Amino acid sequence: MNMHEYQAKELLRHNGVPVPVGYPAFSATEAEFAMLRLPSETAVVKAQIHAGGRGKAGGVKLVQSLQECRAVAESLLGKTLVTPQTGSEGKVVNRLYVEETASIDKEFYLALLLDRSLPAVTIVASTQGGMDIEEVAAKTPEQIIKVPIDCSIGLKDFYSHRLSIALGLQGTVHEPQFHTLLQQLYSVFFKYDLSLLEINPLAISGDKLIVLDSKLTADNNATYRQQALQSLRDFAEEDARELEAAKFGLSYICLAGNIGCLVNGAGLAMATMDIVKHYGGRPSNFLDIGGGANADQIKQAVRIVLQDQSVQAIFINIFGGIVRCDLVADGLITTVKDLGCKVPIVVRLEGTNVDAARDLLKQSDLSFTIANDMADGAQKVVAAASKAL
Repeated sequence: MNMHEYQAKELLRHNGVPVPVGYPAFSATEAEFAMLRLPSETAVVKAQIHAGGRGKAGGVKLVQSLQECRAVAESLLGKTLVTPQTGSEGKVVNRLYVEETASIDKEFYLALLLDRSLPAVTIVASTQGGMDIEEVAAKTPEQIIKVPIDCSIGLKDFYSHRLSIALGLQGTVHEPQFHTLLQQLYSVFFKYDLSLLEINPLAISGDKLIVLDSKLTADNNATYRQQALQSLRDFAEEDARELEAAKFGLSYICLAGNIGCLVNGAGLAMATMDIVKHYGGRPSNFLDIGGGANADQIKQAVRIVLQDQSVQAIFINIFGGIVRCDLVADGLITTVKDLGCKVPIVVRLEGTNVDAARDLLKQSDLSFTIANDMADGAQKVVAAASKAL
């Protein structure tokens, strides 16, 4: 679950992390009142969307007066902001954050994230703060420092010491502040079950360190024990199809491709996307219908996949363990008839009652393409999607 910048900063402030004074605003009038409450005479008005690159897209503006603050707020609210992370469709700005300005002497990048390959919580830092970290990684990877933390012992001083040396803070007035900040961030990361805590930039402002921008992402699997975070969820920022899928117990994530994937089991779903990609296709989604999916879930899954207008073909890859293949086949036939689906469908079934399932599909008056195995199915669906272009 992603949080807006102002929500992230409020959580950080509550846990002692130094952040500038700022207030959310949902109208131009609220933006004016927010600026009046700031300790600085100038302010920064920031569009609040779940995407980076807001500044380059015109979503972050410095204002010198209340009149300018109102004008900027009016221009941003309701605007569709397009950044590298939003895709071409962009995101509509429904809320703002009005924050005090701060003098900046130096900027750093700092993040805590889960590294599942180790596994560990890894601290990522760079002296190139304020820039897109992806750009820094691509052009000057040597400027990125990665320090995996052994969670069995926690964030010990030697970790902080190593990072302060790498960032050039050793022996400065900011070094003890940096050590304290890291401990606070590490505590916040676990306290709220985060998968990402990103600060860009962390700034030196005079004799102080201050968090100028932050992004927090909570682990969706832990939200049941993070009830306080539920109120921070902004459904307007989430894909409507993903929200709808969740209502039917389906795990759906929209991707930028043209081949719909309908699979039972998260591991098989990922393998299906991999093999489609291997044969030159582009999956349009991740969709796990679960091991015990019923006919209604299959129907809803196909319907949601078809809502994506870019889908040129569908690959249904089912392993019948808990659910019988003949029941899946029967559900597919009913679904395609009810929805009037015209998109080519490639079906790979394996498991319980698979022969009966294949007979049902062949005997239907519908043009299913039956695959012998995953590789055969992937090649056939990629070919079908290519013909439809």
